[in-house]
Formats: sequence, C-alpha cells, structure tokens
Amino acid sequence: MWHSHANTSPVVEAWTTYRTGHAGRWTPEALLAAKGRDRVSVVIPARNEEATIGAIVATIRRDLVEHVPLVDEILVVDSRSTDATAEVARRAGARVVSQDRMTRGLPRMEGKGDALWAGLAATTGDLVAFVDGDLHEFSSHFVTGLLGPMLTDQSVEFVKGFYHRPLNGPVSVEADGGGRVTELAARPLINLFFPELAGFVQPLAGEYAGRRRTLERVPFVSGYGVEIGMLIDLVDLVGLDALAQVDLGERKHRHQSSEALGRMAAQIMVTAWSRMYRRGLATEPLPPSTLLTQFRRGGHDALPNLDREIAVTETAVTERPPLASLRSAVAA
Repeated sequence: MWHSHANTSPVVEAWTTYRTGHAGRWTPEALLAAKGRDRVSVVIPARNEEATIGAIVATIRRDLVEHVPLVDEILVVDSRSTDATAEVARRAGARVVSQDRMTRGLPRMEGKGDALWAGLAATTGDLVAFVDGDLHEFSSHFVTGLLGPMLTDQSVEFVKGFYHRPLNGPVSVEADGGGRVTELAARPLINLFFPELAGFVQPLAGEYAGRRRTLERVPFVSGYGVEIGMLIDLVDLVGLDALAQVDLGERKHRHQSSEALGRMAAQIMVTAWSRMYRRGLATEPLPPSTLLTQFRRGGHDALPNLDREIAVTETAVTERPPLASLRSAVAA
C-alpha cells in the first residue's frame, strides 16, 4: 500500500499505483499460458561467483525449464572470472559465453554493463530477464516476477525489480540497510533532475527485464552507471507508462565497503551528468573532473602528518552503443 505525501507528483503517484506489482501475483503456469510464441532468455552476468552461480542456474532450470517450460534459454556471461564460475554454471545447466568473446573486435570495456550488453547480444529471446550472479537463497519468483507484467500486458516494455535488502553487520542485521548508494546518491539525483522516475523504489536494482526490441535501442554504460543510465534512456525512449516495477520480496547478496560504494556513486553521477547534458540541464557533456580522490587510513604510502593514504580513481564511464546499431559487428 502506498502512503503518499500531499506534495508527491500526481504523475509519479498515479504511475506507482498503476505500474507496481508483486511477484506473488504470477505463477509459472499462468505465464506459460500467456507466453504464446514469445521466447524468454535469462541472462546472468558473473565475475568470480562460483559460490552462488550454480544454485541460481539450477533453480531456474528446475522450476522454469523442466517443471514449467517458461524459460527457453539460461545464459551466464563469464566476465573475466579467475575462479570456476564458468564450469560451475555449465554444470548447473547454463550456456556460458565469454564477455570478451562476444565483444571481440570492439573496444575493450570494464564492468558489469559490458557483460550485460554481451548477454543481450548472445541471446535470442523476445523477452530478456537479467539477474545478478551473487544472490544467496535465490528463488525463481525473481524471474517470474520480472516477466509477469510484460507477458500479461503488451504495453509494458521494461520491468524493474525491487526488494528488501538486509545488511549483515558484525552484531546485528539491519533490515533495509542495503542499497546505501541508492539512498545517498541515486535517489537524490533522480528526484532533482529526473523527477518522473522518482516512483522507482530501487532504481539501481540488478534484476530487471525488457523486450528485446526496446533493449536493443538503448546504450549500455560500461560500469556501475548501467542501471541508472538504462532507466533514464528508457523513459526518454518509450515513456514512463511503458515501464513497470515489481516487488520481489527479499534479496540477499554480499555488500561492499564504503570506499567501493563511493566509487560506484561517482560513476552513477558521471552517467547521470551525460543524460542531464542531453536534456539541456548541464552545459558540458562531461563534469569538470571524473577523478575521485579518497583517503585510506594508514598504509605504507601514508602522507606525513596525515596518517592517511590518498587513493585516486578514474570514474569516467564508457558506453556500448545500442545493439541494434552494431548487429553486424558482433561475434556470432
């Protein structure tokens, strides 16, 4: 149930009421009946996820391929793993492709967005669902929840997941402590500069699904800006009413350090800046600097009188162009 403040935008309030669903609303059997001739692909980008990838693939295969034949293709994109991710995924029943193999002949890029783009290029489904490879206690309702709105409503082009994200601390669990970058960086940015997207509970969520015809028309940002970039590009391309969100319950995964989250936030801001420029909200295509200076305690390179080590990171992002524009260049 949504409790709105009097000042909530009427458009955002109407959208959240109309376009928000719950994963429990759709059973695999009902979606199979609604599927018709559409093909469904699930893409899982994974880098060094040997501990979790097997259970995710096996669960999707058992519930949505063997028990109910809803999913036609499970693809794991091996993103330069140095562990047994590819072997574990293959053994669990996924088709595995290498991120670098799929982008051969194109400029090398770093980060998750490039792996997602490679996954889209390697699959054939009319509907493509993306699921992160680091989830614990994974349930196949993550996939059915994302597919539900599109299979039952032809006007929906893209579905974003949201969930509770518990943060495991040293002595306690904070029920909604995860998603810190969302609350500290992405949500303020969206509300200030892209207010039509303010109704998305988790704009940075790694679980989402879209129709191929639409996904192939947007660029994929190479790093951590991929989710916010995609959301802004999609609302510009197809309009807010073609986007939906679904409550997937609870999501358990590993959490990153505050320093790593700072780098993530910077990439998100750089990505948002380029979209602000496109909308005429910024006068330059890039911010004045894309370098992020952070301070680490101690260390052998600590500065005199400061007891801090300076760490400088380049947070500029690159983008794969819309897949539709590059079809001929992609490896078969």
